[in-house]
Amino acid sequence: MNIEHHESAGRGSFFIKNEEGKKLAEITYMIEPENILLVDHTEVASELQGQNIGLKLVEAVVEEARSSGRKINPVCTFAKAIIEKKPQFSDVLA
Repeated sequence: MNIEHHESAGRGSFFIKNEEGKKLAEITYMIEPENILLVDHTEVASELQGQNIGLKLVEAVVEEARSSGRKINPVCTFAKAIIEKKPQFSDVLA
């Protein structure tokens, strides 16, 4: 499963599409001042649930933050719970 990334005009997302181009999973963020990624929404279609897709999307945002020198402010309850449970993600918390 391929996770794609798009960022433009102060917003971004990581997402997975099916063969027809429909988004089946997505995590979205806004870029706040001081290069903080405010993660505001995570959604996974029912047909992908139980496959750790949400975790993979959070991991993609964490890797983006690390590679771009940014921090994360997770206001999405799912993303926040994952990031707070994983000590290896603490370096990117704003």
